[in-house]
Amino acid sequence: MSLTLSKKAQAVKPSSTLAITAKAKELKAQGVDVVGFGAGEPDFNTPEHICEVAIKAIHEGHTKYTPASGTVSLKKAVCQKFKETNGLDYTIDQVVISNGGKHSLTNAFMAILNPGDEVLIPAPYWLSYPEIVKLADGVPVTVFTQKENGYKVTIEELEKAFTDKTKALIVNSPCNPTGMMYEREELQAIADFAVEKDIYVISDEIYEKLIYDDEEHVSIASLGEEIYKRTITVGGVAKSYAMTGWRIGYAGASVEIAKLMSSIQSHSTSNPNSIAQDAAEEALLGAQDTIEEMRKEFDRRRKYMYKRICDMPLLSCLEPQGAFYVFVDATDIMDKKYKGETVATAANMARILIEDYNTAVIPCEDFASEGHIRLSYAISMEQIEKGLDRIEDFVKSVE
Repeated sequence: MSLTLSKKAQAVKPSSTLAITAKAKELKAQGVDVVGFGAGEPDFNTPEHICEVAIKAIHEGHTKYTPASGTVSLKKAVCQKFKETNGLDYTIDQVVISNGGKHSLTNAFMAILNPGDEVLIPAPYWLSYPEIVKLADGVPVTVFTQKENGYKVTIEELEKAFTDKTKALIVNSPCNPTGMMYEREELQAIADFAVEKDIYVISDEIYEKLIYDDEEHVSIASLGEEIYKRTITVGGVAKSYAMTGWRIGYAGASVEIAKLMSSIQSHSTSNPNSIAQDAAEEALLGAQDTIEEMRKEFDRRRKYMYKRICDMPLLSCLEPQGAFYVFVDATDIMDKKYKGETVATAANMARILIEDYNTAVIPCEDFASEGHIRLSYAISMEQIEKGLDRIEDFVKSVE
């Protein structure tokens, strides 16, 4: 056959995160005692009061199509949440409900990008960002950050990466994979840069409720009228409410951009799940005490994991301020030998850990960070302790 396949599709990398997670699940199904530090998914069940609303929705027949961009009632709930939590005034015609935060990001980039438009992506970054940009015919531009700056992008770094083709900038705070957060003054500087250069900001705030110590989450769109007009604020219920499988994300943007996102969604997926929309409304407006309990437990695990990593030879990390990941610098291990062979890459380290130590970690080459791995503490303390013991055994075995 002479038929060819899509070059765009062929250029998209499969998710290494999902591949590692799938491998761990496969081994578990075979009865292997695997510790999985991979998936960015809370180990808690969705709070009961949210589940009850979903069950009620089924019994009341809320099982039909809804408007493509989401129900009016959920949009109102999102607007209320934006106002009370983020200091953002959005109306329902500025809000689009989608099939998860990733879908919201996809709609956003498809709405603003033309072929060849460049998007600045500070690294380390969530590995899906550049792939989503490419699917929207954009060009991802990696902006490397420094550990001494908390892996947060500086204006100098943005200036060097900016060209006349730059269309947008991604801000992710708290950040996956680093767990670091931008302070208000840092966001203000980025906002001033975006306004000066007249570019869009895609603000991914999916982890906004998972913050620790005395850190303050700030939405960049709240820092002035001009940056508000240029920002697409993306959130969702997956991480904070243990609702990863419910697939509800949302975005707030200008009326013009929201209309484009709605049109795109109407021809791709149509409406998000009707039952999940009712559940998401309850998540946003209902009791928040169980959410705080989960956050406190994540905090306990965070502190334990950070101390254990810091105490290990050849590994280092910064204390995460949000989300549920520890970003581990393993570059000192890369030139060490394991069973006579140089470790060389984080991917090889991850292979060794899962094959010889039954422990799944995420190598971060696809996060634009060679020599680093990501560990999730969205698993039980028992599993964290066991997995860290195994990682420490591996570290002590290299020469």
